[in-house]
Amino acid sequence: MREADPFGIDLQLALYVCYELHYRGFDGVDPAWEWNPGLLYLRGQLEESFLSAVQRDVADISPEDSAASEMARLSVEPVDGTGPSYYLRSTGTWEQMQEYFVHRSMYHLKEGDPHAWAIPRLTGQAKAAFVAIEFDEFGGGRGDLVHQQLFADLMVAAGLDASYLGYIDAVPAVSLALVNLMSLFGLHRAHRGAAIGHFASTEITSSPGSRRLVDALDRLGAPEICTRFYREHVEADAVHEQVVRTDVVGDLVSREPALNDDIVFGIRAHELLEDRLADHLMRCWTSGRSSLRRPLD
Repeated sequence: MREADPFGIDLQLALYVCYELHYRGFDGVDPAWEWNPGLLYLRGQLEESFLSAVQRDVADISPEDSAASEMARLSVEPVDGTGPSYYLRSTGTWEQMQEYFVHRSMYHLKEGDPHAWAIPRLTGQAKAAFVAIEFDEFGGGRGDLVHQQLFADLMVAAGLDASYLGYIDAVPAVSLALVNLMSLFGLHRAHRGAAIGHFASTEITSSPGSRRLVDALDRLGAPEICTRFYREHVEADAVHEQVVRTDVVGDLVSREPALNDDIVFGIRAHELLEDRLADHLMRCWTSGRSSLRRPLD
């Protein structure tokens, strides 16, 4: 594994399996493996390789780079966007939309869980505001409105497998890496600043992208249940954006100014991996190829 490509399928799948022991585990696997010293050592080696590669590819952070300015930059939408949501809105096919759902299922079927590791690492207003946002992600007390369930409903309506990890053997490494990054940041207190930066980037960029996907689904005549998931994110995340800016990140930086660079790194690391997925999807779709490792049934 030391020689494995840090962004390749061997390392990313191994790391995803290690992390999954901290979430729901696997049928037939002893839960005690979660804290097996040998496995934790292996996981640490995988994490070191992955994190080093991300740090290498993220732009250098200068003393002038503040979390506030970084979040402001995220809010500026490009005039001529060319990513997957733009493509799906204008010319994408239903089959490509299904592939997009499959890629995103690795996160959305556990939405909110990876970031929740940060809760015990926060205090004061930042903690209260963070939990308020997560409360919405978890349905505001209603099981049928948990975002994980809404996405499972979407998968069923789209004619796809809604089971947890149902497509782990179908998605490429870049899709696994997106979730692994969240887990890495969340499970290590040393990376709590990066975890909050990643969370902020997710919330700030979610609403505009979700709006484009609503338009794409409407164009394709998709079932309303599919559209509902993204419409919910248009509305909820527009509010979350303001809360995360001031009450989560703003409060955290005021309490712990030394975390500023870590927050900026978390934002940029999220962008880096989202860009890698976008590049993969666009290369495949514009050349008429599937973006998955195996065809959909």
